[in-house]
Amino acid sequence: MRQITFREALREAMQEEMRLDERVFLMGEEVAEYNGAYKVSQGMLDEFGEKRVIDTPIAELGFTAIAVGAAQNGLRPIVEYMTWNFAVLALDQILNTASKMLAMSGGQVGCPIVFRGANGSAGQLGAQHSTAFESMYANIPGVKVISVSNPYDAKGLLKAAIRDDDPVVFMESELMYGDKGEVPEGEYIIPIGKANVVREGKDITIVSFNKMMKVALGAAEELAKENISAEVIDLRTIRPLDWFTILESVKKTNRLIIVEEQWPFASISSEITFRIQKEGFDYLDAPIRRITSVDAPMHYAPNLVAAYLPDVSRTVKLAKEVMYMYK
Repeated sequence: MRQITFREALREAMQEEMRLDERVFLMGEEVAEYNGAYKVSQGMLDEFGEKRVIDTPIAELGFTAIAVGAAQNGLRPIVEYMTWNFAVLALDQILNTASKMLAMSGGQVGCPIVFRGANGSAGQLGAQHSTAFESMYANIPGVKVISVSNPYDAKGLLKAAIRDDDPVVFMESELMYGDKGEVPEGEYIIPIGKANVVREGKDITIVSFNKMMKVALGAAEELAKENISAEVIDLRTIRPLDWFTILESVKKTNRLIIVEEQWPFASISSEITFRIQKEGFDYLDAPIRRITSVDAPMHYAPNLVAAYLPDVSRTVKLAKEVMYMYK
């Protein structure tokens, strides 16, 4: 199978859907003339023209409102934010309009729209450019939230998101746009709401998503050297969340840790912990544990960035604590 980059996988998804459906268009900061801040939309202006690949001012609330209105009137916009940190300015349109329109109109007016862009930390970018937002948007009824970790999932889930009739928040990572992975030539769709068991194991379950999957898989490799078999699950979709796949894994391993880039309070790991202890308490041989970002803004210094984020060594240490807690 061919290997392509994360950005190429995203681009292919958008190109294929725009060729299939003339209602689909892309808009956002620098997506046209500059080919995208991260070159995801490279060449798309040349293929589709300025009416379907649209540069916007640096005014997230304004251009998001235009896109939401377009979606309510029969089009299928893709909105690219340079970073989800900037998209906070458009939260009113996502929270108060896109997510609620179907309910407020009694099912008469939908909002088929994709909001996508870079999310979370990306090195030394400082506190205002480094927040991971999955848990905030996952707390909004009416919005689906996808957070991808590899090119294969990026293409298949973005195509599914563009075809979906609900608003979809699609979160990528600036650090992964150049990552390569296997992506088939032909068209494929990955169903929204289905987690993926990327590594099978029998001793402990590690759940993660987005770029923290690298930490989870790295920890599984290290644990294997000590004869600890870790099963690793990539959530892929945050809302709706695939509880069943996690629960089935816990039935087998009897232990669960969660690795995420969110702050710990009211996070994805908080919700998973509640649900699994509620539905699977009898299968657990140790308390559910998690490793998250530090409960503080991320600072600029590289040593503080390293201390802020989950890493392989701390994940391995936590997994071993869970493994041997009651032995």
